Amino acid sequence: MDIYLIGVIAYLLILAGIGLYRSRAVKTQDDFMVAGRKTGALFLAGTLVCTWVGSGSLFGGAGLAFRSGISQLWMSAGAWVGIALVYFLAHRVRRISQYTLSDILEKRYNATARLFGTTAIIIAYLTIAGYQFRGGGRLLHILTGIDPLWGGAITCAVVIGFTVLAGLVSIISIDLMNGIIMTFGVLIALPLAYFSVGPDQIAALPADRFAVFGQEDVVWAMGVFFPTFFLLLGESGMYQKFFSAKDESTARKAVIGMVVGVIVIETALNLLAVTGSAQYLSQAPFVLPDGSFDKAATETIILHIARFDIPPFAGVLLICAAVAIILSTANTFLMIPSTNIARDIYQRFIRPDVSDRTIIRFQRFWIVALGVLAFVLANFFQSILDMAFTAYTMVGAGITPALLAAFLWKRVTVAGGVSSIIAGMGVTFIITVLNFVMPEPFMETDYIILPAAAVSIAALIAVSLLTPPSPEEKWRPFVANMEMNRRADS
Repeated sequence: MDIYLIGVIAYLLILAGIGLYRSRAVKTQDDFMVAGRKTGALFLAGTLVCTWVGSGSLFGGAGLAFRSGISQLWMSAGAWVGIALVYFLAHRVRRISQYTLSDILEKRYNATARLFGTTAIIIAYLTIAGYQFRGGGRLLHILTGIDPLWGGAITCAVVIGFTVLAGLVSIISIDLMNGIIMTFGVLIALPLAYFSVGPDQIAALPADRFAVFGQEDVVWAMGVFFPTFFLLLGESGMYQKFFSAKDESTARKAVIGMVVGVIVIETALNLLAVTGSAQYLSQAPFVLPDGSFDKAATETIILHIARFDIPPFAGVLLICAAVAIILSTANTFLMIPSTNIARDIYQRFIRPDVSDRTIIRFQRFWIVALGVLAFVLANFFQSILDMAFTAYTMVGAGITPALLAAFLWKRVTVAGGVSSIIAGMGVTFIITVLNFVMPEPFMETDYIILPAAAVSIAALIAVSLLTPPSPEEKWRPFVANMEMNRRADS
């Protein structure tokens, strides 16, 4: 059996053992949904890094770096700035002590905001989970030659198994190891790939590969910056993991670790892809006969380097890092929408008195159902990057403006928040549908965030100013958090 495949199987077995061991701790809804609210800073930082660095970075971002050069870092930088801002919100979020982001939306706005917010999260997160499955299919294709569709199905089954096992307890437990493997795998591979390709060949790359905007302009840079920026600020999985922290200080410390981890790993992935482009910039399968890039093929450059261009020991480690990236992100992005269905729909509107045992069983069913649905939906997009930008915009434009206003602007009204959510979701949905039905794309996915976020923010401000202010009981808990924090900091 191939050494790379042996490494992947061994790594998965180790993670499965950890997950089985931790599954014994799951007794209550708190255990399954928010890990009993006992997570320490190190584990929380590890799982936050693993939540963010997924197939969007490993495949979509790497493919963009192959085609555009270091200017791809504009896409990554959106998340970096977003994480820095999250530092000032993390402890406030933990203080509210809910289960989901939609809980926050209802607490500040109303049940309609919860329903639309939940809908946006489910749509976006199924898309994100789906492209993790596609990434896993590509990985298995490179390792074994299996059809990527069947590889995606196998990945889907493995991810569902891990997520069903112990919920967020399992995810957080295995993510620390995933984070370590990701970091070492990428950092060891980078210098080895650099010397394998050769400094002279890298220096011979076109100059635009090292330009700030590459072959594009500032509008393009903002088009790829803002999807990750807005998504990070409204990322439901991150907020749910803040709820799992043992206290407010832990949540804030974990964000510092997240900043460092995400910047290091995403920069290394970018440089690794650019290094690979020096070797394969004009070669099949990355380039089509007409000289244009095969977008889907360029997204496999990291796996190609792991399999063919660095020593086997480093290649196995990098492949395991890829498995960690895919698995850890897919787990979270199945866990979150299943929690939304269980908590924000079933428990909130259908059975408020449901027992812990029943709600856990109900959520496990939906993890399986949503995993299968995500696998099916993944086949409607041409590339992982297209899926990423669409999903990022659904959350970033649909939820983030209303969410930030809840904490930062006490004048925002219920009508303003709900209007913002509907407007952001609506623009994203309309443009996505038009891209599917028209012979030529109505708008490149790189730019969807610009009109969607603009309309969402405009609706938030205009409707809030045109409607009566919210009663004090709506905004007081959020403003009180802010005022308490100012006193604590002083």
